[in-house]
Amino acid sequence: MQTYRVTAERVGPHGGLARTKQAALEIDTDPAGREDLFNPTELLLAALAGCIMKGIERVSPMISFALRGVEVSLSATRQDAPPLILSIDYEIVVDTDEDDRRLNLLHTNVRKYGTVSNTLAAAVTLTGTLRRKE
Repeated sequence: MQTYRVTAERVGPHGGLARTKQAALEIDTDPAGREDLFNPTELLLAALAGCIMKGIERVSPMISFALRGVEVSLSATRQDAPPLILSIDYEIVVDTDEDDRRLNLLHTNVRKYGTVSNTLAAAVTLTGTLRRKE
């Protein structure tokens, strides 16, 4: 069983600071919002993007999948009352010469073995595509 630990503290009325290991990340906690920091929902989406990319990095050598780059775009639909993410949609764009069957294999493995993606998929509608970069 693996555990994760993050601590966070308020650094003023407009922001916070989260820490883990030797890393620190400023967070937008201002009710009016800040353009220069990720808000909590954007951090959630960034965590999913990181999970997807880490999954690709982990799976690619296992299935001998050759790639030059990966881009992930995400969007979330939120209801206001009560505040709740209803769905998350993603698009993964892989720079590769691999065929469509191999792209589908990569996508299947990334969807199956992602800690954050599996957690979110159990809580919200999580849909997305993986395609080759044009």
